[in-house]
Amino acid sequence: MRLILIRHGETYWNETRKFQGFSDPELSPKGWIQAQKLANSLREEQLSMIYSSPLQRARQTAEYISRYHSCPLAVVEELKELNQGQLEGLTVADLQRDYQDFFKKWIAEPESTQLPEGESLGSLQNRAWKAIERIIADHPEDTVAVVAHSFVNLTIICRILGLPLNHFRRLRQDAAAKNLVEFSAKGYVLHYINDTCHLKEVKNQG
Repeated sequence: MRLILIRHGETYWNETRKFQGFSDPELSPKGWIQAQKLANSLREEQLSMIYSSPLQRARQTAEYISRYHSCPLAVVEELKELNQGQLEGLTVADLQRDYQDFFKKWIAEPESTQLPEGESLGSLQNRAWKAIERIIADHPEDTVAVVAHSFVNLTIICRILGLPLNHFRRLRQDAAAKNLVEFSAKGYVLHYINDTCHLKEVKNQG
């Protein structure tokens, strides 16, 4: 089974570096261009299914991909981004100023540190991985696309690599990035991570 794990295109909140979490901003004009180029890069894939987080930035990206494929598109609640509670809509500067004690814990122990009125990375990984396990079980011989979010993808990739979540910052997920994972009886193989070659022209536009 081949899983193409995707991060959504850019939003206005990404541009201003605000924490998004469960908040639901839509794609920015640049994000729509990214989604188009991402979708075009997947035109030759024989997708059996497209799965998406219910948040519109992911759903809009998934819908663009679906224009080139006749397979169904399903929304999966467990693929929502990390619930960031009181931090949603804030910037890193806000966090460092108003949540200093939390910020220190988040830097030191991100796996178990619960965000104020939100959840921890460990909780996110548990719910997201359950969705991935169901998808693997339902598509043992297929190629599927999953469109989700930065923290969701990072926790999934950490699980695949056996990397503790406290080290998740060693990895990166850019807007509209692709990752390819192959699942078999022998285990998991990560073929590539954070691929954004399809966005080269977008980056050159500024």
